Amino acid sequence: MDVTYALRRVGLVLARASQVLGEEPYYHEFLEGLERVLAPAGISVLVKVVTDRAAERATYARWQQRSRVAGVILVDLAPDDDRVTLVAELDLPAVVIGDPSTAPGLSTVWTDDAGFARAAVGFLADLGHRTVGHVAGPMAFAHTQLRRRGFQTEAAARGLTLRTAEGDYSWQAGADAAGELLAAGPDGVAGPDGVAGLTAIVFDNDLMALGGLHAIEERGLHVPRDMSIVAWDDSALCQLAVPPLSAMSHDVEQIGELAAEAMLEAMARRGPRVYQAPHASIMARSSTAKVSAGSDAAAS
Repeated sequence: MDVTYALRRVGLVLARASQVLGEEPYYHEFLEGLERVLAPAGISVLVKVVTDRAAERATYARWQQRSRVAGVILVDLAPDDDRVTLVAELDLPAVVIGDPSTAPGLSTVWTDDAGFARAAVGFLADLGHRTVGHVAGPMAFAHTQLRRRGFQTEAAARGLTLRTAEGDYSWQAGADAAGELLAAGPDGVAGPDGVAGLTAIVFDNDLMALGGLHAIEERGLHVPRDMSIVAWDDSALCQLAVPPLSAMSHDVEQIGELAAEAMLEAMARRGPRVYQAPHASIMARSSTAKVSAGSDAAAS
């Protein structure tokens, strides 16, 4: 594509703790996909990590004022996110990684978070789990809210009990949230179906799943005999864990490639489009197992 503009740089600002970003495989894979498309066009990616949304907004204004970037990629949007209005006011081409409802007037790369959450619950229900935990990322994010609704919808349809906790995508948050779920409610008290309390947890990323695995095993429980674990985002971390973690597997590099294509279109001032991210599916590994009647599940 022959794109005519002066600048040859795309910006990505991440409002996230630097230590979490350094450990999280998702954005490494996403950037690989971005660069695979942008580099041949002579465009580089400028990544900046900031502490909060105010610093992120200030970065966009400064970049535009100083002509540092030709466009930006927005992630982790909230409903009615003011960054959408800001980039329009700055006349800064932008692409959103998220649901189209969060970004009127902008191109989006959309993942069916609610649908994939329903698939995760269905996978566990088919293994016989009746009480399932969900450790979400920050609930301010639109994609987290969509996932939670998907979990709730499918749990209700299947007659499952859903327990919830929230984390910040870090290893420690996963460990803390798992401990919170294990300590709450009637864990260790067998219901009429013979299954004792919580028997499975889905974590909203791989790092939190690893933290949860540690917390579960620290309590003397066995994965998957006592507790099944599913990670959202498949990665080498999931594959190398002991036991290897079942995961909702996305082609993150292809999501990056789609974002790059959308960015080239936006920089060329073409109209907004919705790009459908590749279908995700459960990669079943040794961290999940069927639940049998009389199973001794998690003790509080």
